[in-house]
Amino acid sequence: MSTKERFLSYIAFDTQSDPNSDTSPSTEKQKRLGEYLVKELTQIGIADAYLDQYGYVYAFLPTNQESKLTVGLIAHMDTAQEMPGECLNPKIISRWQGEDIELGNGLILSSQAFPILNKYRGHELITTDGTTLLGGDDKAGIAIIMETINLLVKEDLPRPNIMVVFTPDEEIGQGTSHFDYSKKMDFAYTLDGGPIDVINFENFNAWSAEITVEGKAIHPGDAKNKMVNSLLVAMELQSMLPAFENPAFTEKYEGFYHLTEMSGTVAQTKMHYIIRNHDETKIKQQLELMKSICSFLNQKYGANTVDLQLKKSYANMRPLLLERHEVLEYPIKALKRKGITASFEPIRGGTDGARLTFGGIPCPNLGTGSGNHHGPYEFASVDAMDKMTEVLVELMKIIALETND
Repeated sequence: MSTKERFLSYIAFDTQSDPNSDTSPSTEKQKRLGEYLVKELTQIGIADAYLDQYGYVYAFLPTNQESKLTVGLIAHMDTAQEMPGECLNPKIISRWQGEDIELGNGLILSSQAFPILNKYRGHELITTDGTTLLGGDDKAGIAIIMETINLLVKEDLPRPNIMVVFTPDEEIGQGTSHFDYSKKMDFAYTLDGGPIDVINFENFNAWSAEITVEGKAIHPGDAKNKMVNSLLVAMELQSMLPAFENPAFTEKYEGFYHLTEMSGTVAQTKMHYIIRNHDETKIKQQLELMKSICSFLNQKYGANTVDLQLKKSYANMRPLLLERHEVLEYPIKALKRKGITASFEPIRGGTDGARLTFGGIPCPNLGTGSGNHHGPYEFASVDAMDKMTEVLVELMKIIALETND
């Protein structure tokens, strides 16, 4: 099977995770893809591949050199919740030359609306039909890893010890909740979206804020000097946050406050925010501002009007990865050998790699050649996936030979 064939087979599986579930994995359907991948790994020649009770796929490929290092290759199986995740009717554009792509459902994928497409002129592209997600996030990463392992085994190419892990529930922030850290790895790489020349070793410092606003409900005809409308207090709170520190106005290293949910009545309103910044000092300032706004509103409307609960989600892995510079230097060298100059961009989100890094497994992210994730305009480049497979094979060769005892 080619990388393309693998990818097309994976995206036909519905593997959406469910943020409202209290099971692990959050949806049983993720296990169906996991079972399929175990069979495929076994066919490739990995005898101990298995799916555990939490929906994680593990497989170990031993070195054929003297290298004592174990390197992890990791991708996630689940897809996001924004649209249906079972892509049964993908479109294939053999050699895209810049023309608008009619997806279906009245949607047009164009380089004018999505300039990132211009990186892929002349490539074979796979897109949605406008009614589902494609699943490039992160089944493109799975396809690249699977084909890499296939080539390493089939051609008996130099490699270190390799631990392959496919995780569930990454899209709902639970991708490492049941990760088996007894699978010892010296370091690892996630392959999860983005252009293949980009290495990500920075992510947001992430917090969430759960806010409950208690109002005083009374008949509006008798409300003067008595009513406190919790909906209006909630709106006032939002208005006191910096207007342009909002996802719609920020990019690169710029942080934000993002109101993701709000519902209520005069009597009570609940709000959910995510708060993000790459800079640790700035995220602390954002948290202090949120606290001060809530304190001000409590002074204005009465004690306990606004209850704020802050929770840390994950931290920026940059400081830890800079201490392990070789983990970044290996993929830089592999990309260069394949004619690609590496670049670096911060992840404007989370990654399994961040939690793994803080769990003792340094883990930057590498690109897959897919883009426009979490919506119907998602696409993947077959050429980029194939090229990244070459890069990953080269990366394994470099690590094996440079750490050969």
